[in-house]
Amino acid sequence: MSDELPNDGEIRLVTAVVRPDKLGDVKQALAEVGAPSLTVTNVSGRGSQPAKKGQWRGEEYTVDLHQKVKIECFVADIPAEDVADAIADAARTGEPGDGKVFIMPVDDAVQVRTGKTGRDAV
Repeated sequence: MSDELPNDGEIRLVTAVVRPDKLGDVKQALAEVGAPSLTVTNVSGRGSQPAKKGQWRGEEYTVDLHQKVKIECFVADIPAEDVADAIADAARTGEPGDGKVFIMPVDDAVQVRTGKTGRDAV
């Protein structure tokens, strides 16, 4: 085993915005790659997915903000690219609106309960 640390020894934040119905698949994929934790938030947004028109009580309306889930996963001990690939593979349907995955560096972290900082806090 190599002594090299994943992510060049730094903490990374993997953020994904995906379809809500793919959340179960994404959670399973993250468990399989050993992702330590995740935070899920219900969000809405728009991108390449087309707007939908509807009618309610005789009035026509347009839905251009689609319901999505935002998944955030902080990683230090496993490669962020592996986490991003797992999310992308699990969330992919091949249709517009599948979402996006971002990897960002994290300057520092503090675990509130213990006061640990940096990689130890993740």
